[in-house]
Amino acid sequence: MKPREQRARRIRCGVRIAAIKSLVVTAMLVALGWTNPSATRAQTGGRSSRAPELEGGRGWLNTDRPLRIHEELKGQVVLLDFWTYCCINCIHVLPDLAYLEEKYKDEPFIVIGVHSAKFQNEGEAKNIRSAILRYEIKHPVIVDDNMAIWRRYGVRSWPTLVVVDPTGQVVGSIPGEGHRALLDNVVQRILDEHRAKGTLAKAPIKFDREQLAPPESGLRFPGKVLADADNQRLIISDSNHNRIVIAAWPGPDGGAKLIRTIGNGQVGRTNGPPEKARFNHPQGMALDGNTLFVADTENHLIRMVSLTTGRVRTLAGTGKQSGDRAGGKRGRRQGLNSPWDLEVNKQWLYIAMAGPHQLWRIDRRSNKCEAFVGSGRENILDGSLANSQLAQPSGLALAGNQLYFADSEVSAIRVVDLEAGQVRTLIGKGLFDFGDVDGTYPSARLQHCLGVTIWGDKLLVADTYNHKIKIIDPVKRASTTLLGTGKSGLGTPGATLELYEPGGLDFADGVLFVADTNNHRIIRIDPETKQWAVVTIEGLTPPPADDPE
Repeated sequence: MKPREQRARRIRCGVRIAAIKSLVVTAMLVALGWTNPSATRAQTGGRSSRAPELEGGRGWLNTDRPLRIHEELKGQVVLLDFWTYCCINCIHVLPDLAYLEEKYKDEPFIVIGVHSAKFQNEGEAKNIRSAILRYEIKHPVIVDDNMAIWRRYGVRSWPTLVVVDPTGQVVGSIPGEGHRALLDNVVQRILDEHRAKGTLAKAPIKFDREQLAPPESGLRFPGKVLADADNQRLIISDSNHNRIVIAAWPGPDGGAKLIRTIGNGQVGRTNGPPEKARFNHPQGMALDGNTLFVADTENHLIRMVSLTTGRVRTLAGTGKQSGDRAGGKRGRRQGLNSPWDLEVNKQWLYIAMAGPHQLWRIDRRSNKCEAFVGSGRENILDGSLANSQLAQPSGLALAGNQLYFADSEVSAIRVVDLEAGQVRTLIGKGLFDFGDVDGTYPSARLQHCLGVTIWGDKLLVADTYNHKIKIIDPVKRASTTLLGTGKSGLGTPGATLELYEPGGLDFADGVLFVADTNNHRIIRIDPETKQWAVVTIEGLTPPPADDPE
């Protein structure tokens, strides 16, 4: 990345400065009454309130044609979502957008995603297309090449939402997440006003969306994998099928038999027997005997599964996203925020809490939930548990008193010394320091790593946006490539392995299993010989079509 481009991207994902937020909200509400259009111009750097055209992008996705604000979109209320698909705050906005799209589906209202990439890997159209499918986005997205549209609209942080009225004028903008009620009010007011003025289109526009054919593996964007060598089981979070898959231990050729699935495949948070239970895009898991703990990420819950009966119950979380950065409540009274991965020992269940940029833990004796690593500020800062700074932790691995974690937004592998109460970085430098560089700290680079596991005295890392598996020596603070070419792909059986944004991995009994997320598959690897095979689970099929709860 060129220095100028790098400086242009030095913007914290999800900036939440209260004074700025208050100013922008005020400007938007004032603009609703059309009494102070200069307030809107102030939010777009003093430029005219006429919305800039959506030009300069590399192309459109999730639509069969380009869309122009001052032509086809004339008469429509347009909500622009400036996002980048790595960002947890951007992910949190998507349910709000889906809510508005459903509520106003018969109105002349449209959401358009403007994808302005942070990471180099995120700038490629095919990767954005995979993210659109993974996040089940229903609206068109334009690839904002080199952030041209971002600059034209005066955007400063991910996510930022901009409202354009039916005459092509910018109503206002607001950064951050958690604005569903405000946006709902804004959209309704604009619809009502322009219907009265006669400037509203008669109907919404129609377009064709991206579609994903059912993968042959029976999996859909699997996020994490857990190797239970003691019981010869492989456990997979089949994230976009909203279920947990349990298979027999795969042989060297990758063949395995299905034991059972937990969850009926539909989005929800229903507890009960496996055929009735529901999850919402689960990710990480941890196992204690026959009790499986599941990070039910988009439900903001921690679930418990009896592997004896398959029955599901909720351990912690209210089912709604929480802004709490301290905790202290017990079980289902404590709100959580995008739990992404788990680790467990006799006393504690550790949580990589991606949303508030912290690690949390649950005392298994009292069920008390609390934040215990990270101030909640998004950055990379070592030191004490309370004062350290993390950035969207997404993978955990526990070895004695050392709790390793993949800190994705700073492309770092870090470790908590649970006995000394200190956080230390092994590989990684900053929010905008990333790449594919083997070597030692501080020169080594990863790119948005999401998973980590123990391999003897080394670590294995899912270097997600580099499409690789890396070896980390925690003593030497050194990184080397184990497998992957650095380019997304499937690889050639018996020869080169290629991966596509692997999200999780686990090593046990001499075997490494990788959740090759965007390839909708699990890979079985002997890390010593580098021999690999695709896991094929006999009897595994996709769940039935959606049946609303």
